[in-house]
Amino acid sequence: MRTLIGAVAATLLLSTAAFAGQTEGLIKKIDKDTATLTLDDGKSYKLNAETDLDALKPGMDIVIAYDVTNGENVVTDMELPDSSAN
Repeated sequence: MRTLIGAVAATLLLSTAAFAGQTEGLIKKIDKDTATLTLDDGKSYKLNAETDLDALKPGMDIVIAYDVTNGENVVTDMELPDSSAN
């Protein structure tokens, strides 16, 4: 019985540790000090250290894949508009 409870608890911990999601919208604000961007819906996303923050501008369309880790939306991938299409 103790083994079963431990296995269930471990499964619950793993399933709540990270949640993968995807969203899209317009960039409202970029905070370079905290490496965070905020979309027009008000939700914020933490960028990784390798992100070229100078390539991101308010008003850009963006598609973001993210994980929720420790209650924070952490960007795992993003797609920016193709500037060569203009």
